[in-house]
Amino acid sequence: METVEDKIEYLTSLFQKVYLSDIVERNKVRNKDELDELVDILASAIGSLTNPSKLAKTFKSVKGKAISDKTLKNYIDYLIDAFMISKAERFDIKGKRYIGSPAKYYFEDIGLRNARLNFRQVEITHIMENIIYNELRIRGYKVDVGLVEHYSTGKDGKRQKKQLEVDFVATKGSEKYYIQSAFDMNNEEKIAQEQRSLVNISDSFKKIIIVADNIKVRRNEEGITTIGLRNFLLDENSLNI
Repeated sequence: METVEDKIEYLTSLFQKVYLSDIVERNKVRNKDELDELVDILASAIGSLTNPSKLAKTFKSVKGKAISDKTLKNYIDYLIDAFMISKAERFDIKGKRYIGSPAKYYFEDIGLRNARLNFRQVEITHIMENIIYNELRIRGYKVDVGLVEHYSTGKDGKRQKKQLEVDFVATKGSEKYYIQSAFDMNNEEKIAQEQRSLVNISDSFKKIIIVADNIKVRRNEEGITTIGLRNFLLDENSLNI
């Protein structure tokens, strides 16, 4: 395959003629169009919290189709079993428990995901998040989406509770890392935004922000380490720098 067009055609054909055809045949899927549309929806929303109920509402409002939650759950399970997508569950960091639905879904192969969408939706922030997720799993980590409850006092003097998200909680044996994916942190507001959930975690496990820029590793006074995406991907020990 010498040209970009050849590579795109190969990936598109692989997705349609190998992956989807195998899923349809192996699971005796009666309505292939529904499965096709679900794949498109998931591919367009990588890293977004969703569940079968939300997806059913999307089909109803956008596609004008009524599909049951159970059918959509089955389709998602088929995609996971075929190693097309992977599920990241929500984990309450302070409560040390899984919350359940909704969850996030990431594609096992970003090239196949992009080919599925004809390379129209190349949102670099979401793709970067998916790449980090995949790399963590390749390294043997169980990867969840973290949730931290934060209490503050509003202008009215009342106590308010907010739920802050940590992109990834990566766990392997006794190792645990809290990781944020940030395409850039080019101003104080963005820095504060990315650090907010991490500084509200009270345990001693390492807290890391991965940015797109090729930067030198730095660590602030709150113990948060910031590393570049290139460094993270090329150095298997980058989380322990």
